Amino acid sequence: MYQEQKIWIGKSDDEKIYIYPKMANRHGMIAGATGTGKTITLKVLAESFSDCGVPVFLADVKGDLAGMCREELDNENVEKRIDAMGLMEEGFCFRPYPTTFWDIYGEKGLPLRTTISEMGPLLLGRILELNETQSDILTIIFKIADEEQLLLLDTKDLRSMIQHVSENAKEYGEKYGNLPKQSLGAIMRSVVALEVAGGEDFFGEPALSIADWMCTDCDGKGIIQILDCQKLIGSPLMYSTFMLWMMSELFETLPEAGDRGKPKMVFFFDEAHLLFDSAPKSLLMKIEQVVKLIRSKGVGIYFITQNPRDIPDGILGQLGNKIQHALHAYTPAEQKGARAAAGAFRENPQLDTYEALTRLGIGEALISVLDEKGVPTVVKRCNILPPQSQMGPIEDVVREGQVKGSLLYSKYFQMIDRESAYEILEKRVLEREADEKRAAEEAEAVKQRRKEEAAIQRQQEKEKAAAERQRLKEEEAARKAREKETTAQNKRIKRTVGQAASSAAGTIGREVGNSVGKSLGGSFGKKVGGNVGASLGRGILRTLFKL
Repeated sequence: MYQEQKIWIGKSDDEKIYIYPKMANRHGMIAGATGTGKTITLKVLAESFSDCGVPVFLADVKGDLAGMCREELDNENVEKRIDAMGLMEEGFCFRPYPTTFWDIYGEKGLPLRTTISEMGPLLLGRILELNETQSDILTIIFKIADEEQLLLLDTKDLRSMIQHVSENAKEYGEKYGNLPKQSLGAIMRSVVALEVAGGEDFFGEPALSIADWMCTDCDGKGIIQILDCQKLIGSPLMYSTFMLWMMSELFETLPEAGDRGKPKMVFFFDEAHLLFDSAPKSLLMKIEQVVKLIRSKGVGIYFITQNPRDIPDGILGQLGNKIQHALHAYTPAEQKGARAAAGAFRENPQLDTYEALTRLGIGEALISVLDEKGVPTVVKRCNILPPQSQMGPIEDVVREGQVKGSLLYSKYFQMIDRESAYEILEKRVLEREADEKRAAEEAEAVKQRRKEEAAIQRQQEKEKAAAERQRLKEEEAARKAREKETTAQNKRIKRTVGQAASSAAGTIGREVGNSVGKSLGGSFGKKVGGNVGASLGRGILRTLFKL
């Protein structure tokens, strides 16, 4: 409960135990074995921060924090606790709290996304656990993308960019140095693993603006942002990715706040041991760095886990507000852990911390917080207040109504896939393939045209040769016809000339014969001589023509 401008979390005998809002950004821890009441304590703190106008973020691992959007109804155990602690006289009442649901996978809340560019090469390299060389190459890939104005929004953009650099490694290597294919392949495999783990849903647009979490409702209550982690916690890599991004985003975007009367925002990470057990070393170092420095940004971080030893010492030492529920001490290892947990509190002379720690009942806790001067108070055994909202999960239809009724629904629900590196590089590939196809088609067209021209030329030559043969044939036929005509004409001439000559020779011969015959034999001799002369003349003429 928020009372007297303080966060009332429990009672020790008749003394109220408060967390001072101005000390809430010194971080805190809620620890205890399963079933001892950690989730109840978490809800009480979250409700109280909301009441004092501080926005709250909750990582809901088991799904039992969703009931904060509804008021509690007819819970006998809660009613008994209220009566036992006399809370009605203190103004306790059941009420719902302003709540927005989120889910990286978009199944049980608004999709929570960021972009590859916003994550950046250094942070992404830590998440992917790249070695120094691979991290340097990833930085070069980001630089190339920036210079070529290729937006890296989602994992397919990054995969396309890695493939692009790999295909042009020789060209880029001349400018940026050697880019081994083995390193590029290793980066690609790590990106694919992240994508399969949930990165395909987490990376994209619209990217979350942390400013949308830093708000209150119309009554001045801080809005509680609940991230459903029931599926997410099954992927340690993705959970680590989200955690590291969110802490870095807070640290890098929020301005220095100095000492404030209350935090700008408080973050609760339930089942934190699941985070630290599987987190890479780089994540642990980053979380420790952020936890140490983010206080000055006005942000408080609270880890909820089963045992304080689940939290690395470097981080545990930064947690000023500690609420410790019961720990089991059945084995020597558990006893050692319980003694270490008891020893972490400021000693109370009136309380055996170890003995009390192992005998706490459900809803009881050992509490040590920072007083107004920032000094840890002595540990006290307390009864934790009950929550004012519904305990346990909610029905799917109620959750759906809350999601769709959120003012942020229209902004974040629909994924936007605008043109980025993947689309641009894909377009380049298609254009290159189109150019190659066009060049091939043009080459084929030229080849076909040349083939057709050659065929036409061959046909023309063939036709020309045929025409020449026809011409020669016709000329030969004409020549032969001329020769035949000449021969026939010569024969006709010879015949005509022969006839004329024969007639003339006969006449001449006859005249000569007549004259000779007349001289020799008178009239009879004349006749005989003429005939003989004619025959002789014709014979001589034929002989001459033959020659």
